[in-house]
Amino acid sequence: MQQLFIGLILAFILSFLAYRMQALTPGGAATAVLLGTLIFGFGGLDWSILLLVFFTSSSVLSRVAKSRKAGLEEKFSKSTRRDAGQVLANGCLAGVFVVMHGFFPAATWPWLGATAALAAANADTWATELGVLSPNSPRLITTGKPVERGASGGVSLVGLLAALAGAMLEAAAYVIVWPGIALVSGVVTLHGLSMAAAWFLLVTLSGLAGSLVDSLLGATLQAIYYCPVCQKETERHPIHSCGTATGLVRGLGWLNNDWVNAACTLSGGLIALIIYFVI
Repeated sequence: MQQLFIGLILAFILSFLAYRMQALTPGGAATAVLLGTLIFGFGGLDWSILLLVFFTSSSVLSRVAKSRKAGLEEKFSKSTRRDAGQVLANGCLAGVFVVMHGFFPAATWPWLGATAALAAANADTWATELGVLSPNSPRLITTGKPVERGASGGVSLVGLLAALAGAMLEAAAYVIVWPGIALVSGVVTLHGLSMAAAWFLLVTLSGLAGSLVDSLLGATLQAIYYCPVCQKETERHPIHSCGTATGLVRGLGWLNNDWVNAACTLSGGLIALIIYFVI
């Protein structure tokens, strides 16, 4: 109970600061308080670090070259301030795994599933934030056809490298904080190094794969709308940034960006766990 209370206080402080920095909407801040309390209360500082690595790095990147990205906001369904849906889509699965960790404290798989899910969220966020800065036009992941910057399903070399770096950062945090790796205790052995390298590779590749699932869904099933005034495709609905009503042109109407992000984190976590249990 005491740890939950401490988690509530810390989550409130960090969420309030993020709200003041305009990284979260009011709803996003409230949801972050609940999620942060859950993760710190059940997982402690180590689990909280995994969440903070994602949230801090993605929030910082959202401010990189902000003026150059301003013209692309009309493409996206939401602004750079994360609301409740975005917070849940990116962090809810980690919350589920931390609860499972409470039931299976000695097991590896809750740690692995949570970190791979966050690695996928981080990879996707880094790819979006940095990929739009690529000097070359992105290409649709399914056909290779050039598309506009910010278009759903578009990928570029810069974006892929950014996704890889984002997943690697979360994987690095995992090998540092997970108590099952000997490196954490300060005992540097060949076994510990090889074990750390294996987990690092698994989390990195799972996170990258999850981000590619996000791009694949964006190119195929995600709801994409059209603004007749701007004559552009967009994720925004029912009203475009110009104030005009948008109409569905392809995809499933219910599959918005939040659900795609949730599928991204779920894919990252599942891929890591499947490999872990099979191999």
